[in-house]
Amino acid sequence: MFLREQMPAIEPTYHRKSGSQERRRGARRALLRAAAASAAAALAACLAAPAGAAPMLVIEGTGNGHGVGMSQEGALGYARHGLSYQQILAHYYSGTALGTASPKTVVKVLVGAKVKRIALERYVRGVVSAEMPASWPAAALEAQAVASRTYALTSHAGGSRFDVYADTRSQVYRGAAAETPATNAAVAATAGQIVTYAGRPAITYFFASSGGMTESVQDGFPGAEPAPWLTGVADAYEGSSARWHLEIPFATAAGRLRGLYRGRFHGVEVIKRGVSPRILKARVLGTSAADVLSGPALAARLGLDSTWEYFYVRNGSALAPEPDHSGRPRLFGPLTGNPPTPPAPPPSHGNSGGVSPTGASGAASSVSGAGGVSAG
Repeated sequence: MFLREQMPAIEPTYHRKSGSQERRRGARRALLRAAAASAAAALAACLAAPAGAAPMLVIEGTGNGHGVGMSQEGALGYARHGLSYQQILAHYYSGTALGTASPKTVVKVLVGAKVKRIALERYVRGVVSAEMPASWPAAALEAQAVASRTYALTSHAGGSRFDVYADTRSQVYRGAAAETPATNAAVAATAGQIVTYAGRPAITYFFASSGGMTESVQDGFPGAEPAPWLTGVADAYEGSSARWHLEIPFATAAGRLRGLYRGRFHGVEVIKRGVSPRILKARVLGTSAADVLSGPALAARLGLDSTWEYFYVRNGSALAPEPDHSGRPRLFGPLTGNPPTPPAPPPSHGNSGGVSPTGASGAASSVSGAGGVSAG
């Protein structure tokens, strides 16, 4: 389990903003499809560029979010292929079971400057459709309900003062405005259920899109301790649709990375990748010195959607890969050869995908002291 002092300090990127979620999701998926379809056209444009054109930093990436825990787009894919919410949760949170939170549990939520005490199930009803489109299959919504319920009881965002923020610093809570018949049904179908590991509530990170594989927590969040339920796993139904392509003028990239190199900006060198293989460490190259930074820090500086990317430099008609000393092959983008074989779907988890036949064997029957507060 994570102790409070071990909790990674992160700026989540997996949340969908409030408002017209369906339109935004549709627009985002359309952009991803367009980016994937235009990769060859972009490369052709590179080759046709004038010899005197300014150099460009070319980035081929995939996924959206930190990559740790449950991929929401991946959960959608598994639900569409018939997996239950128990199977989806068991896939993303390895070796876990389902336990039950006390029906008297309340969550302390920081809304603006005020801490509100909200009954657990009421809180979860105000979260699910703020984090996942209500039109998605029931199994995906149910997996989200359990993950959000568990996250509220294990994040300890405000120490003893409060449990979670009401915004993207934790997970989005919009109250009754977020409730829909479909998401309320998902909350009711999973009432009280939480993810446990070795009988204790287990923190359940989630994010938008894995791009094909999730990341282990110690690699996704620099400084985090390993957690056996948060290890990288393959995502059978995410792949090319999650890919994106970005070109940044060298002058713009140099400005975003200012202070991390000396002299003139020369590019980005990857040093180490995780299991997914997201970038763990990279070096920003300059004429006289180069600084090392983490993959999340690099992505934040450049404004990227995830840390799974490959770097190139285009000079006129020449496109060259940037140095990558991770020992991992480039799995997509130009100059990669044949694409990898997609991972196989996970096996069926039989009775209940990680839940004992009795429903909560070995799981905590109450979450008092684990992030939730008993209403007494």
